[in-house]
Amino acid sequence: MENYDFIEKISHFDREKVPERIVHARGAGAHGYFEAYGTCGDEPISKYTRAKLFQEKGKQTPVFVRFSTVVHGLHSPETVRDPRGFAVKFYTEDGNWDLVGNNLKIFFIRDAMKFPDMIHAFRPDPVTNIQDARRFFDFCANSPESFHMVTFVYSPWGIPANYRMMQGSGVNTYKWVNQEGKAVLVKYHWEPKQGIKNLTVKEAEEIQGKNFNHATQDLYEAIESGDYPEWELFVQIMEDGPNEELDFDPLDDTKLWPNDQFPWKKVGRMVLNKSPENYFNEVEQSAFGTGVLVDGLDFSDDKMLQGRTFSYSDTQRYRVGANYLQLPINAAKKRVATNQEGGQLRYYNDKAPGQNLHVNYEPSSMGGLTEAEQTGKEYTPYIEGNLVRESIDRNDNTKQAGQTYRDFEQWEKDELINNMVNDLAICPKDIQDKMIALAEQADEDYGRRLREGIAEKSKMMGDNNSVAQTHPLGADDAPGAVDEAIQKGHEQDPY
Repeated sequence: MENYDFIEKISHFDREKVPERIVHARGAGAHGYFEAYGTCGDEPISKYTRAKLFQEKGKQTPVFVRFSTVVHGLHSPETVRDPRGFAVKFYTEDGNWDLVGNNLKIFFIRDAMKFPDMIHAFRPDPVTNIQDARRFFDFCANSPESFHMVTFVYSPWGIPANYRMMQGSGVNTYKWVNQEGKAVLVKYHWEPKQGIKNLTVKEAEEIQGKNFNHATQDLYEAIESGDYPEWELFVQIMEDGPNEELDFDPLDDTKLWPNDQFPWKKVGRMVLNKSPENYFNEVEQSAFGTGVLVDGLDFSDDKMLQGRTFSYSDTQRYRVGANYLQLPINAAKKRVATNQEGGQLRYYNDKAPGQNLHVNYEPSSMGGLTEAEQTGKEYTPYIEGNLVRESIDRNDNTKQAGQTYRDFEQWEKDELINNMVNDLAICPKDIQDKMIALAEQADEDYGRRLREGIAEKSKMMGDNNSVAQTHPLGADDAPGAVDEAIQKGHEQDPY
């Protein structure tokens, strides 16, 4: 141990990793820019929001984007049946704005209290460490609000071909605030200029056997070759209020806003043109939060959004550290002055130019910080009523799922039914019955095909519906792979 260089080297090596993300651990990222159109469809965007990054046509704002899978670990395959994360960090002149979403436009649940349970159900069994479709459907069958999302996830939309050719969405409902302090509800949508491509389960299995990093490699090689991926940003606008005339709650993240009632309006485009120079520094340490907003952008009363807002920032402080916002990838281009002090790995003071360094509190008449002036009228929503915890009153869990099913092409319907049948066939009958009932409520053909498919598959399986049949989501013949490895393995002599 007399070699101090060895001690320094091995001690650093022992500490190279930080805790991986609790969800969205597997990811890839890239730098680029967002270019504003200066309009919201055919209208001046200032009618709806005073956020500066949108106002001027051609105005460019630097961005960093992180794509990801959701449930599995840091080095898991990119071919799994799973939603994909789509998080964008805008480095605006007023500070950072994080638009943190997924490729799919809805979610499994609308109550943030259920989120840890949902992830536990979707993750590997705590005893076997094997993902189990029975656990997935046990949760979903007893959470009927998830049925619309299940319909998407078990279709080809559940396996995007890569990150460049998938949509993005803010998922939750936000608010825009204009110069007069008036607000509207808003939904965000990213549409890829490269087109949209998804995979069947067979195609995904073939790709996974050759390259389980294919989406990361595709993104990196496209950018390095100058084939820069591009997305247009669209929004849907709705008047702020209960909107009682609708048959769904606009703050319910398990629902889509119909395009014919709330048309998509273009507001800008995003181009990714630079790969990270170091994965750990820029992708692994990047930290996003739904509470990271700028003037003119605001929250809604969407309860999943409010739950996410606490969780995202909290998990980054645990994972990266209390001063994660001082890391270059997370720091705003415009320095934000605060009175925060100390904390692990703090390396600069959040002080304003000319601030009295002896004063780290407010209010003060000795040269301390003062709050920045607001550029427009403050948004002051009117609230009346009792605050209670109860289910929303417009909670039809199957109507939109039925419309989604009818909108699918025939091959998408076939893939959806086949994938659901393969997994539901190993589930207990009460779970099967609940899922069939939801499908029947959604669409007669959907329910009939699911019921008949499960009956036929169960008959083929006979008495083999047992623990041995446990398999990950959407796997076509996972138990067969266990036997195949034994049968095809080559005998070797010990050495």
